[in-house]
Amino acid sequence: MKAAVLYELGKPLVVEDGIEIPPLRRGQALIKLAYSGVCHSQLMEARGRRGGDPYLPHLLGHEGTGKVVETGSEVTKLRSGDNVVLGWIKGSGAEASGCQYRLGSSLINSGAVTTFSEYAVVSENRCVKLSASCPLDVGVLFGCAIPTGAGIVINTLKPATDCTMAIFGLGGIGLSALVAARLYRPRVLAAVDINQDKLDLAVRLGATHLVNSSHEDPVSALYRITNGCGADYSVEACGRTDTIEQALRAVRKNGGRCVFASHPAAGEVIRLDPFDLISGKRIEGSWGGEVYPDRDIPLLVESYLAGDLPLNAFLSRGYTLDSINQALDDLEGRRVLRPLVTIDPELR
Repeated sequence: MKAAVLYELGKPLVVEDGIEIPPLRRGQALIKLAYSGVCHSQLMEARGRRGGDPYLPHLLGHEGTGKVVETGSEVTKLRSGDNVVLGWIKGSGAEASGCQYRLGSSLINSGAVTTFSEYAVVSENRCVKLSASCPLDVGVLFGCAIPTGAGIVINTLKPATDCTMAIFGLGGIGLSALVAARLYRPRVLAAVDINQDKLDLAVRLGATHLVNSSHEDPVSALYRITNGCGADYSVEACGRTDTIEQALRAVRKNGGRCVFASHPAAGEVIRLDPFDLISGKRIEGSWGGEVYPDRDIPLLVESYLAGDLPLNAFLSRGYTLDSINQALDDLEGRRVLRPLVTIDPELR
């Protein structure tokens, strides 16, 4: 098979051909990939911003769609021919370790799920069956962005109708939170970003107010929008420590909640004013939107198919496996919302 290999942190991935696929072990499934997403956390890993990496060389990618080719022993929820979503959040089924692929005399490591390749050996519990009615390209979003962003709103915040909410960062996770929040009919749904194109998209997806934080202080703007009260809720998805701090300052006293799911570089820390906390503001991190994939992903897919989650707007630009480094560069440069890597578009 062909796959993109990370040999050295901070260096481009190398697309290799002729990689041998290992025999399946207990709890593993062989998936033929149709599409892969590119997430900010994968960018951070490839650029070396997560710290040292003892597993080099290895494969990357943790959100994709494809079809089950074969299953190993003790795999019970998957069958050959099933369409599946691959994701990093553990669901039901067997937990299998990673594997090693061979290229000539060299070994290439792999975790429990990878997607920057034509085929992938993955753990059963990183797979969720995908409705045949859901396109495989849109289905990629259910591997990471939608569960995390929508999950923060649906599972963590559970906002009241007529609330005020601010979304910091309009990447895949931030916009997923925004479209999920719209379902609760908030009185204020403010979108905060430095990219005007993304802000314009946010309006089309349901934002009531826009804040371009390259032109004005977002905390001051949000207090103005909420008549001096601060927002009931904020969701931070920028991947920066300073925006996590802003997102906390932007919520109201006596119960305002800030939830973040971003991945600042290793070693960076957030600084908080203790008075914000004793004033009743709350801050918490989110691990994948508190999603249970086998329960939540089918429900989210149903919402998409019913027209309640307008996800087609997320897929703005496509790439091939050979252009994976351009996809990473464009994501880092904020030139694309959610890169979609087309691996086998004929797969149905």
